[in-house]
Amino acid sequence: MLSTSDKPKFYGRRQGRRIRKAKTSLLDKFLPQIEINKNTVFKKEKLFGIPVSEVYLEIGFGNGEHLAGQALRHPDIGFIGAEVFKNGVANLLSLITGVKEGADISDDIRLLPDRVDNIRVFGDDVRLLFERIPDAFIDKLFVLFPDPWPKKRHASRRFINPDNLREIARILKPGGILRVATDHKVYKGWTLRQLHACPDFRWTASCGNDWKREPSDWVETKYQRKAIAEGRRPVFLDFARKE
Repeated sequence: MLSTSDKPKFYGRRQGRRIRKAKTSLLDKFLPQIEINKNTVFKKEKLFGIPVSEVYLEIGFGNGEHLAGQALRHPDIGFIGAEVFKNGVANLLSLITGVKEGADISDDIRLLPDRVDNIRVFGDDVRLLFERIPDAFIDKLFVLFPDPWPKKRHASRRFINPDNLREIARILKPGGILRVATDHKVYKGWTLRQLHACPDFRWTASCGNDWKREPSDWVETKYQRKAIAEGRRPVFLDFARKE
């Protein structure tokens, strides 16, 4: 594992407004049950509380809507969510347990009855997790509405970059999908240039509708709704890991 001095520099917020009592209890009492820690074993048959057929990874899951929705729709698939923003982690826990502010919190917090134990959470910079994920372990990887860092002098902070793409290519199975969604024109162009320059990926789009419209398995997010309300049109860019 990386030492503290070796950790990559992280740009962005780790916490926003004060997290209220119910969600604080979820972080304290429920998160340890599904959290990836130093003892977590990265074997498909051991990582989740149920057998899974595939493993998906969402990097920067925001408030958890997409991750929670995908996991509910696909109970046979295991989902790893990486998110630094503590408020977002707390909101995901609320979505999957049904615990809302004002609820009486017991020590026995459980998933909602219609859910299975197919989500694991890493509450830190995903770059610290990459080295622990075995080669070709991930079937699909989501990077949805990342911070665009639109100023040219901040381009090195953008998540889609050669170093991260090398790691993503390593952990994705051949034929696996990397999906990048963005509503920012600068980030769209940047992503296409970075992926076209990377020999490990091919763009799956054959026409404009393939990237201008939501994919068939899409789960709408709060940020997406905000972008559309403000007149920004998201794009959905799927890249396949070359065989």
